[in-house]
Amino acid sequence: MGAKPDNVEQMANGDQLKALFRSYAEGDERHFYSVAMQMAAHEAKHGHGKLAEELRELIDAAKGRRNAAGGEAAIPLARPKGELSSLLSVSYPAMRLSDMVLAPTVLDGLKQVLKEQRHLSKLRSHGLQPRRKLLLVGPSGTGKTMTAAALAGELGIPLFVVRLDALITKFMGESAAKLRQVFDAAATTRGVYFFDEFDAIGSQRGLANDVGEIRRILNSFLLMIEQDESSSVIVAATNHVDILDEALFRRFDDLVEYHFPSADEVRALLRMRLGSFLKSPKSITSLATEAEGLSHAEITRAVGDAVKEAVMHDQDSIPLDSVKLLLQQRQAVRRRSPASRA
Repeated sequence: MGAKPDNVEQMANGDQLKALFRSYAEGDERHFYSVAMQMAAHEAKHGHGKLAEELRELIDAAKGRRNAAGGEAAIPLARPKGELSSLLSVSYPAMRLSDMVLAPTVLDGLKQVLKEQRHLSKLRSHGLQPRRKLLLVGPSGTGKTMTAAALAGELGIPLFVVRLDALITKFMGESAAKLRQVFDAAATTRGVYFFDEFDAIGSQRGLANDVGEIRRILNSFLLMIEQDESSSVIVAATNHVDILDEALFRRFDDLVEYHFPSADEVRALLRMRLGSFLKSPKSITSLATEAEGLSHAEITRAVGDAVKEAVMHDQDSIPLDSVKLLLQQRQAVRRRSPASRA
């Protein structure tokens, strides 16, 4: 057996170890690699050449896997296990805010959230809390789900989607116990925890269709989100803000409102999605008229179908009429939908 090193200079500095774990917990990959390289250099300086070489090889391999994935995908370090795996689905989004077209007020608000998250340790060292509990409201297809993915992608942390179908049960107290598991996971593993269709658990207490277990899970959510002091980002989204319980609003740091895209946003979205497939700038103006009243998602799907056809037929441009037809089809579906007749 080899003797245990008892000289603190012969092993990694304790401050470096703490910095390594802190950067990992906060999803700060750049700092994580920087500290890891410092530790490798420290070992080399003290004559541990083989260990230093192995550390550098591990760091290079991790960076290589990231670059092979396009430099965007987070390294999959977190996977829900046991019963938690039925409550949370995890992904590592490559999405960025620059991939979205958002209203200026929404974009500015999200950038502020990211700024505060990136300075999480500094803010907390001064007794300040960064924004990290967001309520997203607005019609379907306006970018709420994409926002949750973009926040995870920007911060380099996992996106955990809470499966409400598994969370809500008919048995007294069981839903609250499962919700506790979700918040415990948020405290243990930093990520973006996304509650979609949040009105399923956040509707006003006392409504005609209110049931006891839903009341219990709402009360539990109110308590847990208020007590939550983790480093995770909690995001809830709903299309029906009008039926949310009033007590919820003060539990969130920000309420972000989404709307159907403005004329300028429609043009920006068409330019982003069509790229070089449309040769004439005037085509965008023409298509924007056809897309008026559609959601971001509907426009994106219509344009995506046109681009796929062009790619499959080896075309470097898309006929204007083809895109118009696809947008008109989306308009027809919208007119037939129950929401449009409400």
